[in-house]
Formats: sequence, C-alpha cells, structure tokens
Amino acid sequence: MEIARNVLIGMAVLLIWAVIRRDRIREDIRFFRRDRRQWLYLKWKNWGEPILIAVVLALFIRAFIVQAYKIPTGSMRPTFLENDRILVDKLSYRFREPKRGEIIVFKYPEDPKKDFVKRLIGFGGETVEISKGNVLIDGKRVEEPDITKNYYYNHNDWTYGKEHEVIPIPKDYYFVLGDNSAQSSDSRNWGFVPKKNLKGKAMLIYWPIPRVKIIRD
Repeated sequence: MEIARNVLIGMAVLLIWAVIRRDRIREDIRFFRRDRRQWLYLKWKNWGEPILIAVVLALFIRAFIVQAYKIPTGSMRPTFLENDRILVDKLSYRFREPKRGEIIVFKYPEDPKKDFVKRLIGFGGETVEISKGNVLIDGKRVEEPDITKNYYYNHNDWTYGKEHEVIPIPKDYYFVLGDNSAQSSDSRNWGFVPKKNLKGKAMLIYWPIPRVKIIRD
C-alpha cells in the first residue's frame, strides 16, 4: 500500500509538472525533431555532465572523507539512540592513530559486510580488565571521561567478558565496548577488531534535529 501510494504521488507530481511546462516541452520536442544531435549535446552539457560530476564527487567523498550511518540498535545509549543518523570522519585516521575513548566505526570482524559503532578502549600490546564496572588498562583504571562515565559489566559466559580476567590485546588489534554495556555485543563477546577493519571516527549526529550535536573527542 505504501509503495502504491508513493507511485501515485510521483505520477501526480509528474503530471502537474508536465502541465505547467507544456509549452517548453512542445518546443523541446520540435527541437529534437529538427536537430537530434544538437539536442543530445545540449542535454548532456546541461544535465548529464553536471549529474555525472556530482555522482563522482559524492562517491569520492563517501569513500575517503565523510560517510553517513544510521544507528540500528541501543548498544551505544545514551551517546547514540536507535535511528540516530551520524556522520563519520573517514579522513583523520589516514593521518593519525585513533585515541582511547573515541567512538569508531569498523567492519564487524565476524561479518565484514556489516559496520559496527563502538567506543575504543584498548590497543594492541596492552592488557584490559573489567572490574566492578571499571576498565583497567595494564592494571590501572582508565581515566578518560567518556569511558569512566559508563558502567561496564562482566559476562562470565562470554569469551572475553569474565570477571577477574586479564585480557592481552594482540598487536594491530583494538578492544571495543558499547556504552550501553548491559545490552551491547562487543569485544567481550566476539573478540578484537583488526586495525585494517577501522573505517572512521564518529563526528556528528545530524538527525533527528533535536539530537544534532558534535561528538567530542
């Protein structure tokens, strides 16, 4: 029903546009019959070329600079809510290493076709432990504000979430956690994020309007 309604609305809009522009459409048809080659050239210059350039620029920006994402779950509450739209900076990490506490986007290790959003907790060569809601790196409590404001739970039935477990992080891997620790599947469950899977850094919530804000480091 929704698709049929959208099709009907589109057809109605197209019909109204055709009525309003009927004189220009008749002139365009006469021009096409008179000189098809010139008509095609002008259409390309006026429409095809600008659209092609816009598409190429959009693909370049999406691939190397900024990409939009939709948050599907509540695993990052309260930082991100379900259906928040965010922009991800894909450029910064080409020039610097990520920082502890940053929210990163990466290819899910168990299914690289999926992208996950989590908070970066630990780096390769470090050890991580979750104890009484706190994160300990190399035996010391993490002091980064965006990490200390969350309570992190142990999961004794998860591979890396057990109480009193000191977890060594392999070289060139990251350990990540969701802010909504009670309802987040993260490194406690499925393990480490390869450095090569890193895609970018969350920088902005742009939708819905009341939620618009910059994601601080």
